[in-house]
Amino acid sequence: MECWLVRHGESTWNAVGRFQGGLDAPLSPRGRAQAAALAARLAGIPFDAVYTSPLSRACDTALVSGVALGLDPVPIDDLREIGLGDWEGLTLETILAEQGEHYRRWLDAPVDHPPPGGEPMPRLAGRVRAALDALSARHGDGRVLVVSHGGAISSALCGWLGRPLNTIWSLRLDNASVTRVVLPAGRLLGWNETGHLAGPVEEALAP
Repeated sequence: MECWLVRHGESTWNAVGRFQGGLDAPLSPRGRAQAAALAARLAGIPFDAVYTSPLSRACDTALVSGVALGLDPVPIDDLREIGLGDWEGLTLETILAEQGEHYRRWLDAPVDHPPPGGEPMPRLAGRVRAALDALSARHGDGRVLVVSHGGAISSALCGWLGRPLNTIWSLRLDNASVTRVVLPAGRLLGWNETGHLAGPVEEALAP
């Protein structure tokens, strides 16, 4: 199966540096423009199905592409973002002020230092890979679009690249980027592709 993995468009919380995790935040104006640019990039490419995390920032991104592809996005709970526990809803500034040392340890080794009350990194990786493996078994030689989150997609990338989960935050995934992989082999075709965004997004946001 050829899987096109998309990180959702920019949310209002992304824009101000507020930690989301399992909480919902809507797409920002830039995020809506990114979703439209992504849909234009995908239009005309045959896909068998569109799947999405149930969180609204992913669902709303998937819906725009679904219209362009003539497909209704199907939510899958295991594609949601990692749970960040007590840090959800806080700004980076607040976390640095109140738990700066813990945050720095989490950046360096998130498997060993999860946020207070947060989801263990191996659990995230396990549920995301299980969801993608199930889609691969269902769609065989087909092509599917999957809209998810930076942490969720990066956890799968660690497995495909043979990298430890503690290196997850070194893998850059921009909002509305496309990462393409052949499953179940885990053969990467493209990573963090953003060529569809720059011109169309800036034009859409121009006064």
